[in-house]
Amino acid sequence: MFWPMFAVAMGFLGLTVLAVCATRVFVEARRLGSQVAESARRIDRAAADLERAAGSAARSAARSADAL
Repeated sequence: MFWPMFAVAMGFLGLTVLAVCATRVFVEARRLGSQVAESARRIDRAAADLERAAGSAARSAARSADAL
């Protein structure tokens, strides 16, 4: 009777360990997802700034060329 009860207890222990690992993976995946979203927002802002700067530089260059 000892061995079947031991096997059942080890089964529950294994499921508990798997549940803890799955929870940790889930939490880290959510954290990684939020970091990726923040990075995407920062890249989008930098691209918009670069487009604005390129546009103003092009207008400035066009005015300089017209002045010559």
